[in-house]
Amino acid sequence: MTLQQITAYLLQNQIVAYPTEAVFGLGCNPLSESAVKKLLDLKQRPVEKGLILIAPTLDFLLPFIDIDELDESQLAKLKTHHDRPITWVVPAKSNVPAFLTGKFNRIAVRLSDHPAVQALCEATGFALTSTSANLTGEPPCRTAEEVRSQFGEDFPVLDLAVGNAKNPSEIRDLMTHQLFRQG
Repeated sequence: MTLQQITAYLLQNQIVAYPTEAVFGLGCNPLSESAVKKLLDLKQRPVEKGLILIAPTLDFLLPFIDIDELDESQLAKLKTHHDRPITWVVPAKSNVPAFLTGKFNRIAVRLSDHPAVQALCEATGFALTSTSANLTGEPPCRTAEEVRSQFGEDFPVLDLAVGNAKNPSEIRDLMTHQLFRQG
């Protein structure tokens, strides 16, 4: 599907698949509880785990981050684009819904240089949820064809290539540097 078609699905609070740095992600409008619930059901993912939000710039993520909790060096680290994808777990604003944060008072966010992420966020005006496009027990999809084989021929997929990263993003706590997932 085209960028315009995928944008329309996102604006209608539907779930789409889009390429990221290493794999396809499943995304929706993070401000739509109904869309997020559809995503969690599709992935068979418990709401307690929380979700990653992805965007090309920090501006899209600021509505979710308690920026007052970060010092200058943490903020600088959060804004830095790295040579591999890094998702940072950061303090969430108190009004961020539990369907995004799960059982935590923090939220996972990532800046992405991928052109698809940039185009979708700019076209919709919001960050995207980002969880790997795969059914439980299946490997993450690296092509649009793999997405269609797992989710059906009619599933809305942005037909662009994933980036050059070998692995999905590293997940690390911005405050403590605790590693949750190796990248």
